[in-house]
Amino acid sequence: MALDKESPPLPNLHGRSHIRRPTHVFPSGRNTLALMLTAGLFVVLLSTHHPATFYHYPMPTDISPQEAKIGYEDKGCNMFNGTWVRDFRGPIYTNFTCPTMPDSKNCGKYGKQMDYVNWKWVPHGCDMVRFEPQLFLNIVRGKTMAFAADSIGRNQMESLLCLLSQVETPIKVYSDTKDKFVTWHFKSHNFTLMALWTKFFVEGSEREINGTEVEMHDIHLDKLDARLAANLREINILVISSSRWFFRKNYLYEGGKLIGCIYCSEDNITSIDVITAIQRALRTALRNLTNCQECGLQLTLVRTATPAHFENGFWNTGGYCNRTEPVEKVEAMTRTVEWAIRNAQVEEANRAQNESSHKGQMNLEILDITEAMSMRPDAHPGIHWNNKWMRGYSDCSHWCLPGPIDMWNELLLSVLKKYGKE
Repeated sequence: MALDKESPPLPNLHGRSHIRRPTHVFPSGRNTLALMLTAGLFVVLLSTHHPATFYHYPMPTDISPQEAKIGYEDKGCNMFNGTWVRDFRGPIYTNFTCPTMPDSKNCGKYGKQMDYVNWKWVPHGCDMVRFEPQLFLNIVRGKTMAFAADSIGRNQMESLLCLLSQVETPIKVYSDTKDKFVTWHFKSHNFTLMALWTKFFVEGSEREINGTEVEMHDIHLDKLDARLAANLREINILVISSSRWFFRKNYLYEGGKLIGCIYCSEDNITSIDVITAIQRALRTALRNLTNCQECGLQLTLVRTATPAHFENGFWNTGGYCNRTEPVEKVEAMTRTVEWAIRNAQVEEANRAQNESSHKGQMNLEILDITEAMSMRPDAHPGIHWNNKWMRGYSDCSHWCLPGPIDMWNELLLSVLKKYGKE
């Protein structure tokens, strides 16, 4: 991909209002409203026998020029393209039944209304399914799974811990001093689950000014993150994802030489756009994983970008996320930054899939959650996250537990079903 001479502006996380006014919902006045209320009563009565009531969204004409190649797509069932459906059966776990739930994701405990748990992702052409903790643990017996990612990837691992703890309570067997590298063990199933903190997949170090770290990094786009590389021998299943930390002033290197930077306007330094940097880093990671001869890797999954939903500002300028229901698909797709990242990730994953299939090496799959999560601005912690250092600030990036992030692990289980004991 060619280098851009100028960097794009920082992503607009404000978003436009998607709230529908009464005149938009009931354009024909009170008669239409009365008719709809009557129909609504019928639906309520019907739902006592059929707990899931469908809430359909208009289908976009073109999701993306890049399509995820998913090996477990069968008979028209596309796991990544679907609809959020009303489902009042309740989540598989709660903050009372999940002993590992972090306070920062325990939104209900800190006052958030939990209607966001009453929606279910139903892929088009597929049956509605619920996560099966016992089946998951049966498939991964004797395996080690790791999430190599930033805090959003850690969020998915926390969801998986809660889901699996309904069958067996895991034991934390390792944690570094900053709780960035954590290992859990499910003794009865001989299953190990790891969190490996990485900002970029590749080597990156934070710059210092007068001994104080600043949010600028030196990123070596051609070198795999050393902590990730050191753990590859023992990992069988790897989920990788990262993009947020690229959106800073970062200096990029290849072959030990400075080749450019992101969000800078310095003389004699080429400006490289953030999407290109993300794509190059992912390319390096996937090539290293695919070609690793000493690794125990059997399956790697690339999880695509997930949107933040700040409105009327950024996280540090009063931005918030107080929606109470999903938004429509067409409206959600206006967030072009996340779609650009997703397209770059899918392009690289598809490229690596082709290379690995020709060599008969590691299996590679994609967890394409961008479309589904772009419709869920209602499921972030917002101000309900009990961070004493960040009081008054909204978290519109991470996801509440339980919540729609649990769907990511339903997709993960769908992939594992394909490979089974392999």
